[in-house]
Amino acid sequence: MKIIISPAKTMRVDREAYEVKGLPRFLEETRILMEAIKKLSFDEAKRLWKCSDKLTELNVQRFAEMDLEKALTPAVFSYEGLQYQNMGPGVFSCGALTYIGARLRILSGFYGILGPFDGVVPYRLEMQAKLSVDGCKELYQFWGGKIYEAIADECGETEPFTILNLASKEYSQVIEPYVGPECRFVTVDFGELVGGKVKQKATPAKMARGDMVRFLAEGNITDVEGVKNYTGFGFQYSEELSERDRLVFVK
Repeated sequence: MKIIISPAKTMRVDREAYEVKGLPRFLEETRILMEAIKKLSFDEAKRLWKCSDKLTELNVQRFAEMDLEKALTPAVFSYEGLQYQNMGPGVFSCGALTYIGARLRILSGFYGILGPFDGVVPYRLEMQAKLSVDGCKELYQFWGGKIYEAIADECGETEPFTILNLASKEYSQVIEPYVGPECRFVTVDFGELVGGKVKQKATPAKMARGDMVRFLAEGNITDVEGVKNYTGFGFQYSEELSERDRLVFVK
């Protein structure tokens, strides 16, 4: 079972937290994106990133000085969003770190796909960004089926495998169109029952996704049935509301 999660917009440099175990798989594709972004004007970059002047200035400088192979931080320790705060990899046991190294994969508009200990630099580039590059009009087209193929390659072709989807729709849709019969793609939803319908709110969902990764890693959960035992933040698995490939947790 592989677990996919989204990245976070905010990032930090921390070369002391944990050892970098390698470079991202699609570093050459990342270089293509980096060079395309470096060529943008300030206004073009601001529109691409949809952020303030201050953040645009920060990220323009980051790209101008960027070296993809130096001053690296392991990916899972670099992202700072709610999901990662509630995951808490800094306090993982050795067994949990081994677990995420084997099973957790982070989707990225800039890097494509990352192992948790792949070395990264701070960047800004969401998967839904409309960046025209290398003959493609957007990043979904640029990445195509490469990210799914990378996961399938890791899993091998000897038996069916499972992807547990803890990513947002923005990121999971870079994989879903390419899923074949060799893969069971299981999405997890966290929500509240309102008028008989499940309503998902972004903040609680992000927190629960990170906490679920911690639960899975510390419990060495390797199958979908084990996922159903998660009860963090008051969420409970609902068999009634769930489907075979969609696990719904409500509170």
